[in-house]
Amino acid sequence: MFVDSHCHLDFPELATDLPNVLAAMREHAVTHALCIGVDLPAWPQVLAIAHAHANLFATVGVHPDYTDTPEPTVAELVAMAATPKVVAVGETGLDYYRLEGDLQWQRERFRRHIRAARETGKPLVIHTRSAAADTLAIMREERAGEAGGVMHCFTETWEVAQGALELGFHISFSGIVTFKNARELQEFAAEVPENRLLVETDSPFLAPVPHRGKTCEPAFVRNTAEFVAELRGESVDALAANTTRNFYALFSKATP
Repeated sequence: MFVDSHCHLDFPELATDLPNVLAAMREHAVTHALCIGVDLPAWPQVLAIAHAHANLFATVGVHPDYTDTPEPTVAELVAMAATPKVVAVGETGLDYYRLEGDLQWQRERFRRHIRAARETGKPLVIHTRSAAADTLAIMREERAGEAGGVMHCFTETWEVAQGALELGFHISFSGIVTFKNARELQEFAAEVPENRLLVETDSPFLAPVPHRGKTCEPAFVRNTAEFVAELRGESVDALAANTTRNFYALFSKATP
């Protein structure tokens, strides 16, 4: 069986067709999925989807790309993270790719999420893009390793992966790893320790080969897992069992 460790089922591309999305998961042996919160106004819908389906879980957080949105306090994040079926804090992190100017507010937002995760004892779901050095620096300064977590949709260098692994974090690969131009990333996917490896879709984005150009959905995590298994010289069953075990070890409040 497979677990999609990162998806956005509340986004309109999937929310309007949720029964079929869930049916496709069953058809492809994707038994569970983690629905990611990206801002506070939309979080009730994320939570409602998780509560409506026994095989779905949720996170709470504010994505670093979201500028015109309420800023969460540590206390608010802690309170929301205590809600049943919320198993992690995030999506949080740093993203300097799309935004310019003084991004101190983004770094402060990230710090609050780490502090909330440490207080709740729940892991972090971290996004980093064009900001790896600052991301790792803040993780170290705020003792993110005490909470643990995952570097989701990993596309950084091996040095960044090593930095995250040293802090006790997992590394998750999305459909990007199946792209023809992702040669270095494919090398990294073969090297991540087996007890720190996760797979995800980040759906509705980044559909893996052979679904490129389509709306991504959790069922497609199987394609990514099959590709990564081949890179690692493992059977698909072995990789499925390993990444599923890793998911429940990291997100310990999730129940199979």
